[in-house]
Amino acid sequence: MSTPKVNPYLSLLEIPPGYLNIMGYVDESEVNGPGCRAVIWVQGCLRECEGCFNPESWSFEIKELVAIDTLVDRILENSRNEGVTFSGGEPFWQAPALAALARKVKAAGLSVMSFTGFTLEQLQGNYAPAGAQDLLDQLDILIDGAYVESLAINSPDSPVSSSNQRVHVFNLAFQDKITWASDQVEIHILKDGSRIITGYRGQLPETEAGQPV
Repeated sequence: MSTPKVNPYLSLLEIPPGYLNIMGYVDESEVNGPGCRAVIWVQGCLRECEGCFNPESWSFEIKELVAIDTLVDRILENSRNEGVTFSGGEPFWQAPALAALARKVKAAGLSVMSFTGFTLEQLQGNYAPAGAQDLLDQLDILIDGAYVESLAINSPDSPVSSSNQRVHVFNLAFQDKITWASDQVEIHILKDGSRIITGYRGQLPETEAGQPV
């Protein structure tokens, strides 16, 4: 018998104000946007896309609750971080908290970008997740569109992982800085010895995969 899925809307209500439910975090990534960036993978996604790089991020159950201010301090204490990237999971299910975090790091001079399985039009529509426009207003770059395995791209000339996805540059200062590519991979070894593999999955084991929604 399969285990009943947790109601995502009830799970979101369990996240205290001022906190995020995250799947993972790394500093100094260079394959998740322009320059050297902190990356936050949020927990929870309804899409369950075939070939998803992060199936462990689908559940809306609480994985790790982290205060927004704790994450801001962690991002800013590493002087190599030039910006922060939101991935997942689906960032826009936690849009209000991410928008609050974005405002704080932008005030310190960092850039902010996000991946999303929604299209920009959906995020600007009547049925967008709560707080979607507030988060959009903070972004310098948005990568939109769900990952579609049949449209997958693994190329040094493409910043997206499937051809339906789009790059929206809201801050023209980044117009010429779309330099990461869908065939790039990083391996981050954490203090406890565990690994986070981020970037395009390539031939790495699916259980080790890292980045786009």
